[in-house]
Amino acid sequence: MKRFFLLFIFLIIVLSVNAQKYMTKNGYIGFFSHTSTEDIKGDNNQVAGILDISTGEMVFQALIKSFHFDRALMEEHFNENYMESDKFPKSIFKGKISDLSSVDFTKPGTYDVTVDGDLTIHDVTNKISAKGSIEVVNGGINASSKFKIVPEDYKIAIPGVVRDKIDKNLELTITMKYTPIAGK
Repeated sequence: MKRFFLLFIFLIIVLSVNAQKYMTKNGYIGFFSHTSTEDIKGDNNQVAGILDISTGEMVFQALIKSFHFDRALMEEHFNENYMESDKFPKSIFKGKISDLSSVDFTKPGTYDVTVDGDLTIHDVTNKISAKGSIEVVNGGINASSKFKIVPEDYKIAIPGVVRDKIDKNLELTITMKYTPIAGK
């Protein structure tokens, strides 16, 4: 009986620790550029991410070649000329919800948050701070944010011949639908 009780307590601890972490393998990152000449939109629905609700830490990673465009030529230029995706195959964000106490993960609802962290694109890392929301839903957590970055801040060269076709500030949209990591 004593062994059963200890095993039961151990399982509760293990499951509660795992229940603090949520993951996704099909998060979304999109970017958008609008100019009077052209709109450019890239979408990636294969973003992997982890959220630890006990610490507010989050990490997600996107493979650059998983961004897709309406036109194949635009996708080719994105990968070969701008992002050099063979040389810099992924982008990574490592950050933390700075106002974690404002989120009640035990109560369904939507909570405004700020996330601070390091965004690495094209092998260049910059600190960012972005407003977003956390939505606690039955069976998971949805996180979203929309903010702007400057490609030159990540040493992404935009040739002069197309400079007027790309906005200096790209709008990023992030949407993650996390589910609990099951006990192992």
